[in-house]
Amino acid sequence: MMNREFHPESLMMTHGYKPELSEGAIKCPIFQTSTFVFKSAEEGKAFFQVAYGQREKEPNEELGLIYSRLNNPDLQILEERLCLWDEADECAVFESGMSAISTVMLEFLRPGDILLYSKPVYGGTDHFVNKVLPQYGIKGIGFTSTQSKEEILELVKGQEENVKMVYVETPANPTNALFDLQICREVADKLSAEDKEVVVCVDNTYMGPLWQHPLKHGADLIVYSATKYIGGHSDLIAGAVLGKSKHMVRVRTLRTFLGNMAGPWTGWLLMRSLETLKVRMTKQAENTIQVADFLQAHPKVEKVYYLGHLEEGTAQYEIFKRQLNSAGAMISFDIKGGEKEAFTFLNNLKLMKLAVSLGSTESLAEHPATMTHSDVSAEDRALLEISEKLVRISVGVEHYSDIIWDIEQALEKV
Repeated sequence: MMNREFHPESLMMTHGYKPELSEGAIKCPIFQTSTFVFKSAEEGKAFFQVAYGQREKEPNEELGLIYSRLNNPDLQILEERLCLWDEADECAVFESGMSAISTVMLEFLRPGDILLYSKPVYGGTDHFVNKVLPQYGIKGIGFTSTQSKEEILELVKGQEENVKMVYVETPANPTNALFDLQICREVADKLSAEDKEVVVCVDNTYMGPLWQHPLKHGADLIVYSATKYIGGHSDLIAGAVLGKSKHMVRVRTLRTFLGNMAGPWTGWLLMRSLETLKVRMTKQAENTIQVADFLQAHPKVEKVYYLGHLEEGTAQYEIFKRQLNSAGAMISFDIKGGEKEAFTFLNNLKLMKLAVSLGSTESLAEHPATMTHSDVSAEDRALLEISEKLVRISVGVEHYSDIIWDIEQALEKV
């Protein structure tokens, strides 16, 4: 019988792991160790040569274990498995989503450079772009989902040579606004030169590794808060960067010297989470259809921001059909009124938890304008519909009728 190419969800339990190297254990153990023993001085020399980029790996040569800041079996196996979903060359796991994002930006941007970034982005990313990077002489220029390729290029007219990265978060947190990755790629190519590559980096956290694959649409790098769908249980903090080898060598090298890789315990927990990733995310997406339809019909709800409700023929719908294979499990909605009504709703939830974060097994609700996006400028919040009446919900794996009951009874109190 011919060999079969298994689906990623079928490989999440076994890929990259050799039980015979771990006493036959069915699951990869936690390699809770700082350093690893070399068989000989020559072996140690060879491992360091590859790790520090002094030579390329030989064909079929595996990168030897040196020190857990450089590599650890739990992280190595996890990174190999994460590559399967996005069909990436390489992956590097970090101690948080922000450490993944900030490392990428610090590696590819230098004083005097410009970062073109989509708006809105996660509040932490917005803070790093607009409050931290300027201290290093790096300027962020934002563009919205309604702007054309020509309008985006106009934003950097006369400064084209300084643009080094196009950073895109799509769907955008918290409004589900979609950005056309083909346009972002074309903008980057237009601004690139023979001696200057403009890198396209996509934050794919909202869709997880399942529902959107940016590398297939022109991205060079993907960043994740692995805390969210990849972790999926609200019990760890982690990030990940995936992409082409030529870019990942740079990301991985800076990670080594910033020292912000995840530890073996986090790596082990993430491997556990990957085994149920597709089951969890599929259930969450199914639940979200029911919840979004309920919200859409409720008299106290003004507007629902949900990808499953996009109108056929619109630009956003066309992007959705081309780039995504699910409407996902994130909903935001405008409650009639303002902050008072939004807070009343949030304070009366019984099943759902009032907490930031997303992508976990339990449903979560929060108020972006005063919580996750409170540091975004008032001007941008107004422009991007992050108003005081906006509530964001991350739908979990509970029975959808219980989630709807909870939303209904909380809305009754408003």
